[in-house]
Amino acid sequence: MIKDHIASSLDIEVEDFENVPFNRKGGAFKAYELFGEELVGIMGELSEILTM
Repeated sequence: MIKDHIASSLDIEVEDFENVPFNRKGGAFKAYELFGEELVGIMGELSEILTM
């Protein structure tokens, strides 16, 4: 899901987890539950690397 989103929009932010299809899997709440405070850094790093 994340790969597809980045491929179509060339970016991903925490706010994107509130949209379909991410919100169907728990949205930002679930992402924070899984990754904690590291989520924002992980998302930034993902966007940076995948848009190179």
